[in-house]
Order: sequence, then C-alpha cells, then structure tokens
Amino acid sequence: MSVQHGDPLDDVLALAGVTSSLSTALVAGGDWAIDFEPPLAVKFNAVARGSCLLTVDGVPGPIPLAEGDCFLLIQPRAFTLASGPGVPPVPAGPIFSAAASGVAQVGETAGVRVIGGRFDFGDRARELLLDALPPVIHVPAGTAEAQTIRWSLARIDEELGGRPLASTLVTEHLAMIMLIHILRLHVAGGGPGLLAGLADPVVAPALRALHARPERAWTVADLAEVSAVSRSTLAARFRQAMGRGPLDYLTGWRIELAAARLRRGDGTVAAIAHAIGYGSESALSTAFKRVTGSSPRDYRRALATRITAPAGDTA
Repeated sequence: MSVQHGDPLDDVLALAGVTSSLSTALVAGGDWAIDFEPPLAVKFNAVARGSCLLTVDGVPGPIPLAEGDCFLLIQPRAFTLASGPGVPPVPAGPIFSAAASGVAQVGETAGVRVIGGRFDFGDRARELLLDALPPVIHVPAGTAEAQTIRWSLARIDEELGGRPLASTLVTEHLAMIMLIHILRLHVAGGGPGLLAGLADPVVAPALRALHARPERAWTVADLAEVSAVSRSTLAARFRQAMGRGPLDYLTGWRIELAAARLRRGDGTVAAIAHAIGYGSESALSTAFKRVTGSSPRDYRRALATRITAPAGDTA
C-alpha cells in the first residue's frame, strides 16, 4: 500500500498555536537563591555560563544544572534557582523588577548567567501534548543528542548580548527550535500519549498515515498493512502507546481539525465535514457533540460570544 506520511508532532504543535518569547536574563554570583512563582505558561531556562541548582515543587531532589543545561517546566509549579543547597531564597519579583537592559542581577559578581523564556500553547495543547510529559524536563548539555539545543542556546545568548536588527524575532525562532529538539529527545520516554506513540516502531507509521490522510475511511486492517503487522498487533500496540484504539484516535484528531477550522472561521460546517472525512454535516455534528459536548454550530457561537465580550469581562 502506498501511503503519504504526515508529521504528527508538527501537526499538533501547529494546531496548539505555540508561540515563544524570551524573558529577562539573570546574572548571579556568590551565595544566592531565588524563589519563582508558578509560571502561567511553559517555562524554559538555560544556563549560559556557570552552574546552579534547580528545585521544583513536588519533584524529588534538586536538579544540578551545569553550563549548557536547560530545562522545561511543563506544569505551573513554583521553583527555585540557587547557587547551592541551604541558601535562604528571596522572591524573584523585586529582583526582576529592578532589571536593567534586560538583565536582572543578584550578588555582586556574575559567575552565573541564565537565560529564559516561555512557550504559550493554545487551549487544547495540554490534553494533546503536555499532559503526557513530566512536570519538568532536564536536558543535560553533555548528552550527544543535545548538540542542536546547545547551538541554539549559544545563538540566543549572542542575539541577546548584541541586540542586532530583528534579534527578538530570531531569538523566538531559536527558542522554538530548542522546544522541538527537547520534545524529540523526550520521544523515547513518558506514558501514554503522542510522544509514546511516535517512539513505537509499530504505532508511528500508523500515526503518520492517519495524520497525512485524516479524511480517508481508514480501517484497522489498512493501518496494520501500513505498519506491516497483524490487525491484532497494531490494535494492541496502538492502545498501549496512545491510551485508545486507532479509530478512536482518528475520530479525536478529526474533531481537533474541525474545531481548529471553526475557530478560524474556515468554511461552513458542511464543507468542514467533507474536508475531514465525514459524509455529511449531521455525521460530523454527531461525532463533534459526542467528543466535545456541543454541536459545531454551538461551538462556533460560543467562540463568537467570547470574542465580542467586553474587555473587562473575566467570566
């Protein structure tokens, strides 16, 4: 069977609407420790110079960070960066409020330099991708796989230091490169979810086929042929890796695609239905309501209400 191959991770990142931004850098020296409030977005920090210690609420033991190391804080948890154990921490707020020229400083020397930023994801990202990840991902600089991350980190530091033309745009794109490579490194681990599926040599070809042609009337037999295994093997491995069967996954992904098009105002409900593999508007409406709890038309009306609500309305 000749099958086109899509890129599920690329699809999910695009659908999740990921954006990145760099935050104020930190330089520190001597004995120091800083407490950070739980971030509202996915936080990343990288040690451009020196070393420090990371402690995250609910994660056992401190994590030593060497020069070139970086970490992603996936869940909104308080964390501490410190020169070492036993140093009483101070709140991050006043230190970063007093930052000058994009750099916050603690201590009178500058033996440690930490750069950081955030990744903002759309509404659906947590269920599609983030829930399958651990609360914090540490990427040591010494690993061979981290070469591109180290390269991106060095270029970000250069851009932040020199501030050439369009440096903000360049650093945001470099941060996205870091995110993708960190997720690639994590593909081999984790519990049920997209990353686990991409790490499985039986499941991954089926996933790529589903993402390349979501509108096709796939059967388990078709997908088993793509993965060159029996139907029972494909079904069992898919469920083990993804937490649900291949056709249930296809339904869920079609609904994600439909919801994204509804958010963009991209076509009528009938046109969306045909584009993603449903024979009629009513067939899409039935599946959409079963998955999301509302019909496509109600979903679109709710979006319009949210967009036109007064700015001060926090409901």
